Amino acid sequence: MGYVLRVRLASFFTGAATASFLGLYMLYKDYKVAHESITQQVKSLHESLDRRISAVESLKRVETSQHVEAAE
Repeated sequence: MGYVLRVRLASFFTGAATASFLGLYMLYKDYKVAHESITQQVKSLHESLDRRISAVESLKRVETSQHVEAAE
């Protein structure tokens, strides 16, 4: 095998490894950004749902206390 061919193959594989590393790094960063975005959306939905449930529970308490007072 000629010297020039070995140098070309080594250069090719070095470039392919570097490109693979950079591609995987970019995919990893994209995954992290998407995960953070979805986490924030779910967190805001969870907080909204908690507020709505608390409001319904407080209405239920008020209605129950009114029915108890009316029964007495």
